[in-house]
Amino acid sequence: MMLVLIATLGVLAYASFLLRPSHHGDLLPFLLVITAETWLIAQALLALWTILSSGYDARDFAYHEAKRNLFDPGRILTAGLETAPHRWPMSLHEQETSVDIFITTYGEDLAVIRRTVAAALAIRGEHRTLVLDDGKSDEVRELALELGAEYVRREHNAGAKAGNINQALAMTDGEFFAVFDADFAPKQEFLHETMPYFATDKVAFVQTPQTYGNLHTVLSRGSGYMQSVFYSLIQSGKNRFNAAFCVGTNVVFRRNAIADIGGIYQESKSEDIWTSVLLHERGWRSVYTGAVLAVGDTPETVEAYSKQQLRWATGAFEILFRHNPLSRKRNLTTDQRIQYLTTATFYLNGIAPALLLLVPPLQIYFNLTPVDLGVPTSTWLLYYAGFYFMQIVVALYTMGSFRWETLMLSSASFPIYIHALWNALTKRERKWHVTGRVGASSSPFNYTFPQALVFLFLLLTTVVGLWKGQVTGSFSLALVWNALNTVVLGIFLSVAWREAREIRAQARRVRRGKRRLAAAAPASPAPTSTTSTHLVGGSR
Repeated sequence: MMLVLIATLGVLAYASFLLRPSHHGDLLPFLLVITAETWLIAQALLALWTILSSGYDARDFAYHEAKRNLFDPGRILTAGLETAPHRWPMSLHEQETSVDIFITTYGEDLAVIRRTVAAALAIRGEHRTLVLDDGKSDEVRELALELGAEYVRREHNAGAKAGNINQALAMTDGEFFAVFDADFAPKQEFLHETMPYFATDKVAFVQTPQTYGNLHTVLSRGSGYMQSVFYSLIQSGKNRFNAAFCVGTNVVFRRNAIADIGGIYQESKSEDIWTSVLLHERGWRSVYTGAVLAVGDTPETVEAYSKQQLRWATGAFEILFRHNPLSRKRNLTTDQRIQYLTTATFYLNGIAPALLLLVPPLQIYFNLTPVDLGVPTSTWLLYYAGFYFMQIVVALYTMGSFRWETLMLSSASFPIYIHALWNALTKRERKWHVTGRVGASSSPFNYTFPQALVFLFLLLTTVVGLWKGQVTGSFSLALVWNALNTVVLGIFLSVAWREAREIRAQARRVRRGKRRLAAAAPASPAPTSTTSTHLVGGSR
């Protein structure tokens, strides 16, 4: 809390410095800086305000009492279920309750699905586990039946993930249902830790954090740690305002609450946040618990990261343009309006670097400066450090170490967010993409062309700045700033280059393997499969 308060003071001090008339430089670069920085300052203050509320604990007396009585030891012993915790009956308000667990799949690797299904089946507390396969895979069906889960396949993919879940709701009757993406394996205590919150009747869903176990590459670490402050502090702070929202996986819903809004929202690929805001408008409560109860995978490739961020950002912008939380039509509290507005506009933060990238070239090429040249550089750096450095310190404290990969991705992702903003403005339909889907990988340069163009421009600008400094005998802060931006984008493109090289090497290995197989054995007939909607196998 002390760090957050100091960071808040730093933000306010930088704002006062930037807005002081005597510090204004040339109009164009000043407007670029003031537009980007004013937005970042506003978002930073709202985020820090939310973080200050993160000490709120949703575990009240009703929660602890319900948790104590969730399992009846006497009943477990009488039924001889001591060694079968996945069959222990659960009770809320002294009445037995039922839970369905939905695992949504769409072409993920079989080993990943196996891990998640096996973990779901082992969750403590009686439940029914269903694999909802929109990938229509016979191998997934066989896997589900082998492990003892039920298998559901649809005739079509209407409504994407939301439609998949709604189809399963029509085929089941559990009082509650949990949702896991195929790459998030729950822990055994998942229901034991989440179900007691439903002792409060108006709780519609309980969300747990996304935690990642595959942080072994530059990109996976960067994309994974980008979420750490959100799940550690922001979501916890939203609890105080009844504005914590669903993130699509590792979540438990009350069936009656979802029925109250007509099912999981299907008109957007970001069904999670849309469903959340509709529930809050109907007066339902949400709970976020910071307990790590499932571990999954974060994007490991440029393609997966770009598609994930595009989907998330487009969904947020859709809320802003199609369901503005500030509208009088929205039955939300003032706190909820502010929190949803912050969420809907968060990805504009990712567009701000695009404006700031233009400032150093304006000074290098045209001698246009955003800050009056009479202001000492040391003074500007002092205020600037108070704004940015303290936010890094807060993130550093949260994550336990400095993550340069996160700063690199944050600086290089602006084309994704510009694309998302355009999608939302033009109401372009987006194809559904899954983070961990298996298939032939596209070249990462299919998704980094804008960054490559900007990198070349910045590299040329750095060369011009060095030449200009050599001629004039002085090197400006703009040159250092531009060179730093060039290096950051260069690191991002080097990650893409290494990934492209690995994709080519993997393609060569696959071709060699196919040639060896073709030489060793005759071709066999392709297996057939059905696409009718059905549920097979499994048991409680």
